[in-house]
Amino acid sequence: MPTVAANPYAWPWNGDWRPDNTALIIIDMQTDFCGVGGYVDKMGYDIALTRAPIGPIKSLLAAMREKGYHIIHTREGHRPDLADLPPAKRVRGHGTITIGDQGPMGRILVRGEPGHDIIPELYPAPGEPVIDKPGKGAFFATDLHAILQNRGITQLVVTGVTTEVCVNTTVREANDRGYDCLVLEDCVGSYFQAFQDAGLAMIRAQGGIFGWVGTSADLVAALTTASEPALKGAA
Repeated sequence: MPTVAANPYAWPWNGDWRPDNTALIIIDMQTDFCGVGGYVDKMGYDIALTRAPIGPIKSLLAAMREKGYHIIHTREGHRPDLADLPPAKRVRGHGTITIGDQGPMGRILVRGEPGHDIIPELYPAPGEPVIDKPGKGAFFATDLHAILQNRGITQLVVTGVTTEVCVNTTVREANDRGYDCLVLEDCVGSYFQAFQDAGLAMIRAQGGIFGWVGTSADLVAALTTASEPALKGAA
């Protein structure tokens, strides 16, 4: 496979990314975060910034599905009884309504509620794992690491929201576990442009201290020009 143009240098460092060892991770593209009529939308935030990645992710998802790459989705949320919700997380922000309260699309960030689910545009296909995580990082209190190890995955293409919170936390967790992470700047989003810019800068700083930053166009171009045949990833 050809390497992918990225910052601070081409990804991955060893050139070894294939359908059988590479996964596309789509982080928290949920209705309450980026859906019209969801919790954040009703709070008055500009969800145009978190909806901007939908188109690029959708195109990339189609390309990587076609080539047989592993696809993994995540959702942030909690048990209906809120037993996995730390009190400090619930009160943080001092909002008038918070996690577990009734929102515009069911209880906010509670598993099984409409607002907690992934937006229709990027909905998981049958057989694609969905990681339900109670925290910001996708590795904390989940079986993501076990899934990646069992499938022999070492390379991660990271997309989703928000860049400075769940994306950054997941990339840092993955880096400590030895995964090579390529974050696609047009496939991640934040409610604040300054946070988007800072989040990406921190990932690629100091020679790629946490990972690489690239674009979906360059990744799709590498997929298109690959000389070796795609291998079907595990279902």
